[in-house]
Amino acid sequence: MTNNIQKIDIKIDILVICAHPDDAELCCGGTILSHIAQGYKVGIIDLTEGELGTRGTVQTRYEEAKNASEILGVTFRENLQMADGFFENDKAHQLKIIQKIRQYQPETVLTNALEDRHIDHSRASKLVADACFLAGLRKIETFDTQNNPQNAWRPKNVYHFIQDFYNVPQFVVDVTPFWEKKMEAIRAFKTQFFISEEEAQKEPSTPISTPDFMYFLEARAREMGRIIGVTFGEGFCTKKALKMKDLVN
Repeated sequence: MTNNIQKIDIKIDILVICAHPDDAELCCGGTILSHIAQGYKVGIIDLTEGELGTRGTVQTRYEEAKNASEILGVTFRENLQMADGFFENDKAHQLKIIQKIRQYQPETVLTNALEDRHIDHSRASKLVADACFLAGLRKIETFDTQNNPQNAWRPKNVYHFIQDFYNVPQFVVDVTPFWEKKMEAIRAFKTQFFISEEEAQKEPSTPISTPDFMYFLEARAREMGRIIGVTFGEGFCTKKALKMKDLVN
């Protein structure tokens, strides 16, 4: 089984780096679709295979991630195969992400929530943010797949999803035109989320495998959308102040 759905060496605009397969679809699927529709290149890197998940298997998660990626239309998706539940924010893990940041040179990185119910989310958030900073230090040496030295590269922006816990967003992206497509990508993870009563009963119930979770997703998106006067939105947080030149427009 390969750990890559598709791997190409190309500069991209937005790199989504998240703890688990399906984090990207749940938290920024509409934002991904919106930016691809505008002509931007977007890639996804999952840190773990989600092997500790109650439902499904590693194999089904790869298949589901592949199907979801095709729905989203991302340029590539990779999996770094870090240990679900046990990866650390240390040098070894940082270097794996630094290598990918330098390989794809994204302008913007989207990653997990600053604080959240699942311990992997906040851990990934700090790990990715630290790696983004360190990737800009030229004295940290990394090498590409052909063992060539990589140039330093620091993304201009690092933005964090809003996941299970509510956080006040610094900004919200209008995803109204892409809502149904986002939900289609989420439903590609058919072992994880509620698709039908028949599917739901095949494995143990979890907080995200019930119809209530799907209602929560819509309610959260409507709440975010209301903030900016649209139907559906996805909110993001950042530790860096957003630069403004024009307070009228």
